[in-house]
Amino acid sequence: MIDPHTLLTYMAVVLGLFLIPGPAVLLVIAQATTGGHRVGMACGLGIACGDLLHTVLATIGLSAVLMTSALAFSIVKYAGVLYLLYLGIRALKEGGADLQFAAARRVTPSLAFRQAILAELLNPKTALFFLAFLPQFVRPDHGAVAGQLAMLGLVFAGMSVVYSVLLALAASRVGSWLKSHRRIGRWQGRVVGAIYLALGARLALQQQ
Repeated sequence: MIDPHTLLTYMAVVLGLFLIPGPAVLLVIAQATTGGHRVGMACGLGIACGDLLHTVLATIGLSAVLMTSALAFSIVKYAGVLYLLYLGIRALKEGGADLQFAAARRVTPSLAFRQAILAELLNPKTALFFLAFLPQFVRPDHGAVAGQLAMLGLVFAGMSVVYSVLLALAASRVGSWLKSHRRIGRWQGRVVGAIYLALGARLALQQQ
């Protein structure tokens, strides 16, 4: 299974990504400030469920690749490194805009939950991200790849739930602060880009 050092590194990277106001974070804040903390929490749970479904699909696909050959899995893994580097460069280039909050109308928690699942599940960028991100923390010599991928996905979804719940509870203050500091978006791309580039470079240079 996954060794503790790799798991802690993975959790640190995921936490770093969560702390940057991305589309999912802004959607939770928008829903919570419009419909209340229950709607925001339901939205966050929906996003986490969508991520979990992406994990299942990525696990099935990547496990099938590994069954073909270890070389094929390595090719997919390093293609993922290139994709993360591409995301980092693009984020740095597009990091000059102010934060834009998603328009949110008042909805019920159940509707917010369903809408968030659908929106996350149908987002092709999220699917590509999981296919590129998860394999970077998998070591085929440490056990079943499917089990490692599933564990990483569960950790990601679990952290997403906890973060979304806390964010929804604090949304009135967080949302007001972000709306009054929209220029933080100009640093968002730089920070996210730096995280992607650092992750991609580290994984590309690590010893096999």
